[in-house]
Amino acid sequence: MEVEPANDAPLIQFDQEEQHGPRTQGNNALVITALLANYEIKHVFIDSGSSADILFGETYDQMQLRGAPFEAVDTSLYGFAGEVVHPRGMVSLRLTLGTTPLWKTCLLKFLVVDIPSAYNVILGRPTLNAFRAIIST
Repeated sequence: MEVEPANDAPLIQFDQEEQHGPRTQGNNALVITALLANYEIKHVFIDSGSSADILFGETYDQMQLRGAPFEAVDTSLYGFAGEVVHPRGMVSLRLTLGTTPLWKTCLLKFLVVDIPSAYNVILGRPTLNAFRAIIST
């Protein structure tokens, strides 16, 4: 049985040349490089357990986004251990995943938070849904 794709969304896939590092058992975190507001951002953590897309304050400041609409938010984030984080605000930015010719760009809302992190960005379920992505390590 052959199944037709639901729409004309480009298929994003990786060949052997794009696979770097040692082979693992498939239980490592998924960390990628992405294009965010035309900046190449490394150390982007894909977290299917996160209900928000997060841009860490230090990264946001280094990007020097002039003219990006910054919205105040009246919400808090709650972490795994129950810690509470109050976002600085929310910003809408274009995120591109993939490379030419297999790429897709979506306008997404990121909560900007001022906490230390090993990552620059966390992409959660809003991004996965927008890109209709399924992660696999």
